[in-house]
Amino acid sequence: MPDYDIAIIGLGPAGSTLARLLNKRFKVIALDKKQSFGTEGFQKPCGGLLALDAQKAFIRFNLNLPKFILSDPQIFSVKTVDLESSIIRNYQRPYVNLNRHQFDLWLKTLIPGTVEVHHDTTCKKLEKTAQGYQVTFEENGEIKVITARYLIGADGANSLVRRTFYPDHEIRKYLAIQQWFQEDHATPFYSCIFDSSITPCYAWSISKDKSFIIGGAFEMKEANQKFEQLKHKLTRHQFKFGTLEKTEKCTVLCPSKFSDFICGDQNIFLIGEAAGFISASSLEGFSYSFDSAEILSGILNDNLNDPNKAYQKKTLKLRLKLWTKIIKANILTSPLLRKLIMMSRVSHVSISSGNE
Repeated sequence: MPDYDIAIIGLGPAGSTLARLLNKRFKVIALDKKQSFGTEGFQKPCGGLLALDAQKAFIRFNLNLPKFILSDPQIFSVKTVDLESSIIRNYQRPYVNLNRHQFDLWLKTLIPGTVEVHHDTTCKKLEKTAQGYQVTFEENGEIKVITARYLIGADGANSLVRRTFYPDHEIRKYLAIQQWFQEDHATPFYSCIFDSSITPCYAWSISKDKSFIIGGAFEMKEANQKFEQLKHKLTRHQFKFGTLEKTEKCTVLCPSKFSDFICGDQNIFLIGEAAGFISASSLEGFSYSFDSAEILSGILNDNLNDPNKAYQKKTLKLRLKLWTKIIKANILTSPLLRKLIMMSRVSHVSISSGNE
């Protein structure tokens, strides 16, 4: 018999949500790279904006966000900058500005004590066995091995679960680079930045806790060079870069076709970004992490005969929604179509001072 019913690899928003929602009758082990508290160890580089769909998940979960994970200020619009046409528009966006690392740690505190959580661990190897899956991980310098009936990949863009069992399902990847600077703008703001000569995806800026974050998703080979070009161009549009505080880098997925979304099979399940569940138009992944974890928890809790088939079926609506985000991304990253949309001023909110 396997040691555990369920092994969850990764405790970001997807993994922590699943661990919290699973029925207590299951024997569950969860492995996570992050430490259980503090600012040491692994931290996920992320702008930390909670979109409306993710906020709706908290309504369903009957959860409120604690004050200590919120960042200052809370901003209600996004300045969209088209560097190729020099058009700037402002659009209403009800984001919640938060500290991503504190958010992740808080979500982990909601996991019930019936789940065996291992912090600050590294998953080394995954193998299929006659009765389930064998997981080899390192903890405090010691190699440990466990077995489980169900294997859950909640381990993000570089998912070991996806790479091990679905190596032929490659998905488009970019290198996300973020730099944090001392905030020097008189009025803090968010921005979304497009320039096809710099990135086929997009870039962003976020004001957060007296810091100004500038970031973007770039093709791997020229990422650092393109990032520097981005900053240089932005100085012409009143972007100010104060004292550099830190630089962050990570891989980010950007699905380009419907087959990029992989749900799993043979008692393997992928949730969140590991499944490719991330918006191609905004790189927003919180809402899809919550949604996929919620769907899977219901299936496993109901003890269905073919949980993989049920998960495939019940995530269809979510995957179709993500497919529309691919179409939207293709429109937004087209210089001509983007220019026409922005010139139309549809949904644009004028700034009363006239400073756009």
